Amino acid sequence: MGLTLTIIWILTGAMLLATLLPLSKFPHGAVRGLAFPREQVFLITLILLPLMFFLQPGGLGALGLAILLFVALVQSIYVAKFTPFWRCQTLKASDSLKADAGARISLLPANVKMSNREYGRLIDLVRQRQPDLVMAIETDAKWIEALNEALAEDYPHRVEVPRDNGYGLHLLSKLELSDTRVRELIVEGVPSIRTCVTLRNGEAIRLYVVHPEPPVPHHDTVGRDSEIAQVGLEAAEDPLPAIVTGDLNDVAWSTTTRLFQRLSRLLDPRVGRGFYNTFSATMPWMRWPLDHLFHDPRFRLIEMERLGKIGSDHFPMWFVLALAAEEKQESSPGKADPEEKRDAEEMIAEERARDREAIGSDWEKED
Repeated sequence: MGLTLTIIWILTGAMLLATLLPLSKFPHGAVRGLAFPREQVFLITLILLPLMFFLQPGGLGALGLAILLFVALVQSIYVAKFTPFWRCQTLKASDSLKADAGARISLLPANVKMSNREYGRLIDLVRQRQPDLVMAIETDAKWIEALNEALAEDYPHRVEVPRDNGYGLHLLSKLELSDTRVRELIVEGVPSIRTCVTLRNGEAIRLYVVHPEPPVPHHDTVGRDSEIAQVGLEAAEDPLPAIVTGDLNDVAWSTTTRLFQRLSRLLDPRVGRGFYNTFSATMPWMRWPLDHLFHDPRFRLIEMERLGKIGSDHFPMWFVLALAAEEKQESSPGKADPEEKRDAEEMIAEERARDREAIGSDWEKED
């Protein structure tokens, strides 16, 4: 019994730390990374609660229960937003809008994992689903060559950004692209795509494809946070209805992503619908939503689905949206106040002035 109680208390302490540290908003990977497994922390806490109740007597038991209830409450506040108990942000498309093929756009974002060479699995998925846009992330020259060889005929509009550092991007489109720019917004070696997409009805929309740096225990997250904030600021000022998609290396409930939504005023279709955890495809017990799509309130949701494995450590996602005539939403992500905006702009300026190599540039090197 003594060893069992020791383990229960160690786990209780770990759950408390994993809950309190991310509340500090300290921009370091060792802290921000603890915000990722909120589902896991919540479930572990639910298991610990009856064990603490039955196995720890007296005042210590009451203290342990209070700690675990606090942890469960805090974690549930964050994760409840992505359950059917929460009010959605994105409206469903009406039947008439669903039937309007000219207003529809289908998107398939997929982090392919650069060292994954099972090109055929993604190619088969694209041929099966026939999305209007494919956003392949972590593409090097070999990936781009394989995708182009198989799909170029169906996807005549392409933006190719091969990188051998794990930050490559490849956008394939059936729809016309214009005003396309490939930019390293914050950190050298970390590109993003900004382009204009013309829908079949002639309406123009803005697309941002991003893949900022991941959080790691030995480095701060200012580069990632700055890139996400910069895209949010741009989307807010963009005259076109915007879609931001990609592997943000951040979870949907984090401080950074919630600030992004307040800065951009873009909506998350997962709110009120589900987690749609895309990473890790190889470890079912450690999954969280890293691959995102945020959109202007003019868009309505037709379909959203997490797709099957493609040999990567990420699952691809599937979205079908329709562009309506007016902005509308079920609930608001909130609006950034002037101080938040100033702080974001200062963070961006300071990070751009730093001279450093992108995090994880050698992770995907092949032997």
